[in-house]
Amino acid sequence: MTEIKKIKEDYFDLFMEQFPSLSSEAKKFTRSCLIIEKYNKKEFLFKGGEVQKEIGYVCQGLLRKFYVNEKGNEIITGFSKEKEYATDYPSFLRQKPSKYNLQFLEPSVIIKMPYNKLQEAYHIYKDNEMYGRLAAESVLTRETDRVESLLFESAEERYLNFLAQNKSLTNRISLTHLASYLGIERQSLTRIRSKLAKK
Repeated sequence: MTEIKKIKEDYFDLFMEQFPSLSSEAKKFTRSCLIIEKYNKKEFLFKGGEVQKEIGYVCQGLLRKFYVNEKGNEIITGFSKEKEYATDYPSFLRQKPSKYNLQFLEPSVIIKMPYNKLQEAYHIYKDNEMYGRLAAESVLTRETDRVESLLFESAEERYLNFLAQNKSLTNRISLTHLASYLGIERQSLTRIRSKLAKK
């Protein structure tokens, strides 16, 4: 086996680790549907107005999910890192144009599962349906948590909770991107960080 092929197989293995209870037949079918792609920093998985044809799973790298508001500002609503799905899931399920952009913040390796193959897997293998539901719950819970933090937490609480839950991201994203995600001005985030550093 060549080194490149082995690396690809290792990424496929990483993806398949999520499905320990699948039958060998279902695993074989699922694996046969997977596509692996490399992306450079600043490239897009997809842009607003496009239909996401494949759901993405991050094997290596980092993306940001954002939209552009009426003032032309980019508003970040999420990050997807290793072992997380990169998707606008409601749009993906409906196969409707997304309002969001998914852009790579680092060189990345993504495994993709085409929408039509995913539906086929759900139809043929019932276990796949269960794992599909778990993946959906993971994505939607992550997004709901952010909305609730904006509604019910102070800026400082949002920042501290982000640090507690995303230790691996603190040195991988810029203050500008983090401030946008937290829903505050960059200057406010700088003040919060300064205040906490003095404690």
